[in-house]
Amino acid sequence: MSIENTLHTRSENKCELCSNTENLSVYPLPHSPDETANCAVFVCGVCHAQIQGDADFAASHWRCLNDSMWSAVPAVQVLAYRLLHKCSAESWAQDALDMLYMDDANKAWADAGVADEKEPTLDVNGVVLSAGDAVTIIKDLDVKGASFTAKRGTPVRNIGLSENPLHIEGKVNGQRIVIIAAYTKKN
Repeated sequence: MSIENTLHTRSENKCELCSNTENLSVYPLPHSPDETANCAVFVCGVCHAQIQGDADFAASHWRCLNDSMWSAVPAVQVLAYRLLHKCSAESWAQDALDMLYMDDANKAWADAGVADEKEPTLDVNGVVLSAGDAVTIIKDLDVKGASFTAKRGTPVRNIGLSENPLHIEGKVNGQRIVIIAAYTKKN
């Protein structure tokens, strides 16, 4: 039996992510241990276009993952995990990630795809920031939990990247603080 036929049967002829029944196709997961139906997901045209980057990534569409992440099919769980990571700025997606459980092998498989899709950290001009770079703060920033303001023009050397691509870490006035990357300019 072909992969497509196997997926038709397994999915009951609907998208394994959002349950749409139109324009279905096989999506083989990157970084899969093999090329069988066990490492592919049956997806609709809407899901496929967003996964591939052919359409704008609409986080609201992916609320369907709240249901599909509980699939008994490891490939569906892995893809749901990767897509939830792409939506992790949304509180509902973060909540879903906190609830999702996968065994160690599937988690490693899922994480292999997340590492490739990590968003770069950008300064105000869209320049990619890397750990160890030096930046200058471009706006006065009130530092929460401290009694000072990080002034505009303050240099921050040897920055660190955080899990959130919108934030960097750096030392200002002798304290290590989190800074919004868009309020900095790479030196």
